[in-house]
Amino acid sequence: MTDASDILFRYWGFESFRPMQEEIIATALAGGDVLAIMPTGGGKSVCFQVPALMREGVALVITPLIALMKDQVQNLEDRGIKALSIHAGMTRREVDLALNNAAYGDCKLLYVSPERLGTQLFRSYLDVLKVSFIVVDEAHCISQWGYDFRPDYLRIGELRKVLDAPVIALTATATPKVAEDIMERLSRYPEADPRRMAKTAEDKAGVGGFTMIRSSFERPNLSYIVRESQDKYGQILDICKGVGGSGIIYMRHRRKCEEVAAYLAAGGVSASFYHAGIGPELRTRRQAEWKMGTIRVMVCTNAFGMGIDKPDVRFVAHMSPPDSLEAYFQEAGRAGRDGLRSYAVLLWNATDLRNMKQILDVSFPPLDFIADIYQKLHIFYGIQYETGVSRQLKFDLVEFCTHFALPQAQTRYALRYLEQSDHITYSEDIDIATQVKIVTDRDQLYEIDFPDPKMTALLEILMRRHPGIFSYPVTIDEERIGAELGIGVPLLRQLLYGISLEHVIRYVPADHSTVITLHHNRLEPGNVNLLPDKYDFLRKAAEDRLAAMTEYATESSLCRSRFLLDYFGQEESADCGCCDVCRTHGRKGPDTESVVKKYAREHPGFTFDELSEWSRDPRNGAPSDILAVCREMMDKGEI
Repeated sequence: MTDASDILFRYWGFESFRPMQEEIIATALAGGDVLAIMPTGGGKSVCFQVPALMREGVALVITPLIALMKDQVQNLEDRGIKALSIHAGMTRREVDLALNNAAYGDCKLLYVSPERLGTQLFRSYLDVLKVSFIVVDEAHCISQWGYDFRPDYLRIGELRKVLDAPVIALTATATPKVAEDIMERLSRYPEADPRRMAKTAEDKAGVGGFTMIRSSFERPNLSYIVRESQDKYGQILDICKGVGGSGIIYMRHRRKCEEVAAYLAAGGVSASFYHAGIGPELRTRRQAEWKMGTIRVMVCTNAFGMGIDKPDVRFVAHMSPPDSLEAYFQEAGRAGRDGLRSYAVLLWNATDLRNMKQILDVSFPPLDFIADIYQKLHIFYGIQYETGVSRQLKFDLVEFCTHFALPQAQTRYALRYLEQSDHITYSEDIDIATQVKIVTDRDQLYEIDFPDPKMTALLEILMRRHPGIFSYPVTIDEERIGAELGIGVPLLRQLLYGISLEHVIRYVPADHSTVITLHHNRLEPGNVNLLPDKYDFLRKAAEDRLAAMTEYATESSLCRSRFLLDYFGQEESADCGCCDVCRTHGRKGPDTESVVKKYAREHPGFTFDELSEWSRDPRNGAPSDILAVCREMMDKGEI
């Protein structure tokens, strides 16, 4: 049988796995459930894509990140691996077709957004889908202790009752409490089953029958810098000019992204902005320009960065503290993936701390306000009582709030809590692809005298690519069809619009919108259960995360790296020697002997060749004299 290394080389061209990848794959292939906690950029996707190619059937990959889902499907297709995706914004017919291809075709990976798990259509295919693995990406979303809890993730536990397949759960950020909660909720064993509390090796102890494989959160090449600043614009300009290479600057608000990008550009910095409101084509172009280096610094909201594998980011700066250390650690970790010296900078002031507390209060509007938003949502769309289940509503927050004279921020968070209490799914800023249906008989098409010969050529491409286009609307890939026709997307859209004016096609242009999915029929006032105990629990968890973020910003005596490592449950650590606190107090980082001893603890029975190979990987930040020091320690009998 082909082994994992052969698959890795054949499809990805890598001769060896990164640390932890092979162990995660081996655990999954042996039929065990595994929780992998790996830092951003640690190569999580390979951990489930390789085993998916080594087993019959299709790996079910559950992820909330639609943009990342589309990128991974495209990347797999480019490598000759059949993959499909199901997410918000797709028609029922498109979902049905994808599920049918996954069940009866040669698909190896099926990406599914979590809200699709509870639909009747998806569940109707469970008996015929031969699922090889259940992959849970962003696994912290299943934990109510986590910073990004998604109720739809709780349905994954229900899948385990009907699918006999091992789980591969992955996350970059999980505190010990969150990790335990993930394993409990995904366990295949009933609570009374003794196997539920099975333990593996001492350093990989798990619960619920899971093996937990956790990498070190240390980033020896990353300098954490925190600055209290009253002149953030001046500070960020100094950072951009003082640190070479690519950079990311995270902002809380879209409008501020544009302001800061313009300020930096006026100061001579190659900068642009990116947020979810600028449209899919512009986002794609700017992301590509930043990856190529045409744009050096990207000023953005947290919509930017997911799935971007750019190793040479020299700095990530936050113009104000995020809501949690989990979010901060994940975003800051996009710097320095090539192992070279890089910087994670956080700017803050007293105003930020006051704003964070105010945002927390706005984030949890009163329960009676939330109940009122529930009713107004149905009134806005004319949905009567006892109707509406599974409806997808194209939603405009500004229009909705204007109509009812509502505060936008509180309304948005009310909708978020309606999602958390399992009444709706609230999918913000998703891309809805162009759809086309031919409404003229096939025989009549060739009798039509189109004003542009490209229209005829376009219709022939559409018919060849989409045999069902006469029966139902199909989603088209504008870039691929445009390339086949030898034109750009703007001209392609002009042609489609022109054909629609001839009453030959029904053309629904691409859109970028928020979509709300109703989980049940409209309930009458007083019958909407908003789970007040859960509300109190979630507020307390948010307060704790805010307190931790505030402490990190204001702490001036503890090494930044040690603070973060302790928060994520890594007990053994040393001063990094390169953060602002260590520099202020003249502390040095761990000496080479300490690095060797730590490696020996984490790799019992290691060989000198293994240490040599590990030290050559720049991501590990190994000291240049590690091999010489290791030999000396071996000669002395210390290891």
